[in-house]
Amino acid sequence: MKRTLIILFAAILGLTACNKFEKGEGDMTYKIYKSEGKPKIQEGDFIKFNGIQMIETKDGDSTLVNTYDNERPAFFPVTKSMFKGDLVSALKLLGEGDSASFKLNLDSMAKYSGQPKPAEAKNNYATFTVKIEKVLHKVANEADSVFENKKRDFYKAEYEVLIAKNKANEAAKIAKYIADNDLKITTTASGLNYIIEAPGNAVRAELTDTILVDYTGQFTNKKADGKINVFDTSNAGIAKEAGIYSPMAQYAARPLVLGQLPAGFAEGVKMIGIGGKIKIIIPSKLGYGENGGGPINPFTPLVFDIELKSIIKPNAVAAGNR
Repeated sequence: MKRTLIILFAAILGLTACNKFEKGEGDMTYKIYKSEGKPKIQEGDFIKFNGIQMIETKDGDSTLVNTYDNERPAFFPVTKSMFKGDLVSALKLLGEGDSASFKLNLDSMAKYSGQPKPAEAKNNYATFTVKIEKVLHKVANEADSVFENKKRDFYKAEYEVLIAKNKANEAAKIAKYIADNDLKITTTASGLNYIIEAPGNAVRAELTDTILVDYTGQFTNKKADGKINVFDTSNAGIAKEAGIYSPMAQYAARPLVLGQLPAGFAEGVKMIGIGGKIKIIIPSKLGYGENGGGPINPFTPLVFDIELKSIIKPNAVAAGNR
């Protein structure tokens, strides 16, 4: 792992890296950036944390998980260690407010988790850089049922904080994205922001039509490495660059029923004809709303770059299925 990236993670966490990695349990090594001196995490506790998981590849460092990019902290029940030097062993070195980096053995992680070792890994460890945001400690001899209720209340309260923060910041996120990218946008009555880059032909899609589109969807915030924060795309090259490429996905123009898409996406597509291109910035009320979905948090604005390749009428789809 390049030292520059470790320093970058320390900067993200508001820390200073001033000590070397030390030997921990098993094959695990660790570096403590900050210690608040609070009670250490124990088996049975429930924690909220932010973190980055990386591996080193022949092409450089690859980020597998980054909760900062997702703007969503992780919640983790601290169970028994699966092996000496696993993530639980590492977390037990920390308390609320603490932050550190750990290097964990990939072979052991694969063996005990059932998940395959990343094929692109250059060496045999993954680096986790974490900040413990909050710890819900399980009291000695506390009934499991009582603690389960506490965990549910804890998670609900923290999630409500996330929702309130997203709701309050949504308009500012959209404005910042537009300003940072110097976009000359037009806003519809519904609140959709758009730029038509190519109008296409005179044909327009209806909600009952199936559209064939190339698209890339991203969040308004950039990733920690400065790249655009893509969550979905039909373009293999963009998927690889964004670190979300899946060999199981089909990277090509995708057929989608227009009426089954988020309102903002459908509104944008209806503004262009075949061959047309449009960039849209969708407020959450025209996207995934107050509930979100998958990697999309509640009250999250989205950006889509769309190229309309074809429009297929319902009767044509039906005929093709005969």
